[in-house]
Amino acid sequence: MKQISYSPWLHRIALLTAGATFLLIVIGGIVTSTESGLAVPDWPTTFGYNMFLYPLSEMVGGILYEHSHRLMGSLVGILTIVMLVMLIVKESRKWVIWLGIAALIGVSVQGVLGGLRVTEENLNFAILHACLAQAFFALLCGICLFTSSDWIENQQQSETNVDNITAKKLRRLSLITTCLIYIQLIFGAVLRHTGNRLDAHLLFAFLVALHIVLFVRRYFISGKEVQAIGQQLTIFLIGLLIIQLLLGFGAYITKLTAYGTTVSTLLTDIITTSHVAVGALMLVSSFVITLKLYRLSLETITVPKPVNGSLVTE
Repeated sequence: MKQISYSPWLHRIALLTAGATFLLIVIGGIVTSTESGLAVPDWPTTFGYNMFLYPLSEMVGGILYEHSHRLMGSLVGILTIVMLVMLIVKESRKWVIWLGIAALIGVSVQGVLGGLRVTEENLNFAILHACLAQAFFALLCGICLFTSSDWIENQQQSETNVDNITAKKLRRLSLITTCLIYIQLIFGAVLRHTGNRLDAHLLFAFLVALHIVLFVRRYFISGKEVQAIGQQLTIFLIGLLIIQLLLGFGAYITKLTAYGTTVSTLLTDIITTSHVAVGALMLVSSFVITLKLYRLSLETITVPKPVNGSLVTE
């Protein structure tokens, strides 16, 4: 097997890019929650100014949220370029470099979608913008995993005593769970931007909860070798699910019932934005678990075979 070198700085840049992207998603959630998406009516300029030269004294209210979102998006774009350059210089696995190229394409498309949302005043662009943000965040977290010392060290190993059938079943269930979470986020974006498809959002909330419970149950009755690869993330995922259900109930009460009129706007915005943020963390947690299980199910299993009356292992 070809030796792969671990680059700590490459991994740190990937982590920094993913962290900045999560913060960008949070700010985007604030923009939507406060209905500040069109607070700045032009793009790529800001009230005629160069985006990076807009006076700080003018950044108040919705303008603060929307312009901060643009600046953070620019930072994520710069970090993505730096990450790709480091991948080209440091990374020996071509497929990881291609993931970096996909990330650069993704952040570029994301910027254009954000601009079209403003210039065209079309909610469809806003929905696409929100959905792509979640996929882009997951892609970056995947790159973080692939460039980590844990992944590289384990990839050097060619043997494992894990039951491959068990790993494949868990991988399949985890993959389905990840897909359901992403579909749930899509309907969440539709609901937040248009007020429609609450029924689909609630249906997939139930399916996500069910599949996470089924996955966690099967995960913890698997062998210790399987549990060792993602136990903390699995516990984290079930914790996120509980928090997300509570936030979803809170968002429903504050946004879609008469009781919401008695709740402060600030509290409503905090609940709805947190709902978006926790959803993103659920997606990447499930996605990373799936990747780890996928790697595990592809590893070679040590199987004893009789040769001339004796046992040897492959």
